[in-house]
Amino acid sequence: MSATAVAEDLNLHRITRQQFDRAVPFADDLHGWRGIADWLFEPEHIMEVTLPVRMDDGFVHMFRGYRVLHSAIRGPGKGGVRFHPSAGIDEVKALATWMSWKCALVDVPFGGAKGGVACDTHRLSAREKERVTRRFTAALGDTIGPHTDIPAPDLYTDAQTMAWMYDTYSMMHPGEANLPVVTGKPVELGGLAARDGATARGAFYVTDHFLAIGGLAGVDSLDGRTVAIQGFGSAGRHAAGLFRDAGALVVAVSDSRGGIYDPAGLNVRAVGRFKDETGTVVGFPGSESLPQAGVLELECDILIPAAIENQITIRNASRVQARLVVEAANGPTTPAADDILAERGIKLLPDVLANAGGVVVSYFEWAQNIENQKWEEADVVEKLRTRMQRATEVVLTRRTALVEGLDGYREAWEEATKSSALVARPDLRTAAQVVAIQRCRTAALQRGVWP
Repeated sequence: MSATAVAEDLNLHRITRQQFDRAVPFADDLHGWRGIADWLFEPEHIMEVTLPVRMDDGFVHMFRGYRVLHSAIRGPGKGGVRFHPSAGIDEVKALATWMSWKCALVDVPFGGAKGGVACDTHRLSAREKERVTRRFTAALGDTIGPHTDIPAPDLYTDAQTMAWMYDTYSMMHPGEANLPVVTGKPVELGGLAARDGATARGAFYVTDHFLAIGGLAGVDSLDGRTVAIQGFGSAGRHAAGLFRDAGALVVAVSDSRGGIYDPAGLNVRAVGRFKDETGTVVGFPGSESLPQAGVLELECDILIPAAIENQITIRNASRVQARLVVEAANGPTTPAADDILAERGIKLLPDVLANAGGVVVSYFEWAQNIENQKWEEADVVEKLRTRMQRATEVVLTRRTALVEGLDGYREAWEEATKSSALVARPDLRTAAQVVAIQRCRTAALQRGVWP
């Protein structure tokens, strides 16, 4: 293991700052960024709460909860709530920041937010998880609301979790129209059927359109392409079905216990049934076993990291053999790994684009609840497809423009900062963030600074 590999900074919030700093030199008016860059990057509101919860054995256990509103410049905060042992303030700040860029990129009128509770849901009964959820919702109080900050499901939370959050908030705000306070709810409580699997569907639309418009040389469709998916939770499992239906061969999938591989293509429906019965994909009949991270290094056309953060790093980026990486997870690739992949000619569709389908459909659910309407699933799916394809075109077009104007951006950066530091060649992540950050900047300048 090299000293460089040991020294890589995996702190998510600092990673978001590195990505942000890579995008800023490509601003149209660098002189106009003085002071505004920090305004756009720093979170507006950070909340940390202590949650005493009575467990099934009668004892009280203390949990830690977090909620960060990164930006309300373009609208109310929007972002998931995750229940995971690693949940902490820097992680939540990073996820909220990415959500701001995501909302701006796909042009929904929200800012970024995120929440989490440090807990292991595998060790909680359903009743204990409900108590944690209700206590967390009560502790957040009026920091969340239909027009201020709107939670949604994330890691180890789901429609039932959102139902408990909605009910708790509603009990605290009787007589009000409270349905839009959370999204990802059960359909019977104002949710959308299309919300389940929306993240995967968005990633599919982005990938399919990226290929169709010439994003990957020599490949114009998914038909016959090999796909490997790290993570077989909601996003990964739905993605496997969507890519298979489009004619791709899903040759490998993995979960937290390990991975499986079949060069002839896995029967993803059968894999799903096997996981439901056994709790893991490992051991699926007729497949070859892989280590959990081994899926990342398989030879394939498309690699989809759909698990957790910091999976492709300086340690393994040189061993990635895919032609295209599609980030269905948040933050699976570090900045150093981005550079290695780019040097090796591997394209990457970044998380703020590829996994934005969830927040797009969350926006549709929120709008449906605000209007007290009921939207048809087919209409929602078509609206999602259109929005994701449009965002893909914007990112690809912007990246081309940035590359063509690279010398001019370097000169402008040196003039504005009096620094000779090189401006890196922009990849698709940088292009996506430039689009998002400039939209946030425009909104901030139009609103002004009050008072």
